[in-house]
Amino acid sequence: MAERVVVGMSGGVDSSVAALLLKEQGYEVVGVFMKNWEEKDEDGVCTAAADYDDVRQVCDQIGIPYYGVNFSGRYWDRVFSHFLEEYRRGRTPNPDILCNTEIKFRAFLDYAMGSGADYIATGHFCRLAREEGLVRLLRGADAGKDQTYFLHKLTQEQLRRALFPVGGLTKAEVREIARAHHLPTAEKKDSTGVCFIGERRFRPFLKQFLATSPGDMVDPAGNVVGRHEGLAFYTIGQRRGLGIGGRGDGRSWFVVGKDMAQNRLLVAQGEDNPLLFAPALRASRVTFLAGQAPAPVFSCTAKIRYRQSDQPCTVEMRGEEARVRVAQKQRAVTPGQAVVFYDGETCLGGGVIESAENP
Repeated sequence: MAERVVVGMSGGVDSSVAALLLKEQGYEVVGVFMKNWEEKDEDGVCTAAADYDDVRQVCDQIGIPYYGVNFSGRYWDRVFSHFLEEYRRGRTPNPDILCNTEIKFRAFLDYAMGSGADYIATGHFCRLAREEGLVRLLRGADAGKDQTYFLHKLTQEQLRRALFPVGGLTKAEVREIARAHHLPTAEKKDSTGVCFIGERRFRPFLKQFLATSPGDMVDPAGNVVGRHEGLAFYTIGQRRGLGIGGRGDGRSWFVVGKDMAQNRLLVAQGEDNPLLFAPALRASRVTFLAGQAPAPVFSCTAKIRYRQSDQPCTVEMRGEEARVRVAQKQRAVTPGQAVVFYDGETCLGGGVIESAENP
């Protein structure tokens, strides 16, 4: 009897091809569309309805059953409320990581297992190496699309139940497969923006949920150089949208810090300003995909943001916290974002950045 795989289908090309490949490999495949956000977008369009229609067309063409499931309550409680609280604290969270941990690989996994599935599958660009007693999470074959950064908090149990059918392909190959099989999502644009919410004008979107508390922008000498709309609406390293061009020596201004106690946004001039760089950082809530750190102190590479090349570093564990020293000073170390560790192709794990540090 064929093993049963429930595929999380978003209405995009990656999950469409994932379902197709699994069907061709002989699995019993079921498509499930997760609705996690109830509101319409800024143009009054319910994008979830359009995406679900794409899922319906793809599943009909492949010849597999499909269902819809609504996790919007759990998404609000487990992901979006945390997302808002982090912004209230002046931090910059990464909702995609929590979305994977709490929704795709918890709520959805539980739903699928409860329906008798052997595995769940998604369209993530990553690979798995199944070894005796251990599953390793490997980078996707397409370096430009690798998504292990967003999956670094998964557990061994979650990995054992997961399949990533497109992880060994490039994005171009995925689209070619979709075209060859005349899938209606073959040319569909990749989704961007907040996980399950989509593209939004971010500041107006946040203002629907967060109270604004304007205050002063100050330079390193403490001089007031402008006004901010609320610390939640700015992130470390930000240049655009400050509204203080023409002041000072003519160089661009950047956000270099936040004084939460005084409600002041700290800004400085020059993209190479030393205040933008740090040789180390402190991370909390550090977890490892293998279940434990390689050693109390170990060397590896790390990313402090998704679109970044690997940075050689040394990690010193202190319980669930880590102190990460990088070989080269890092620009715009941002509290709330993730630092993710790698050993070659293997994603080791990671944690939440708490602060930049200087030895």
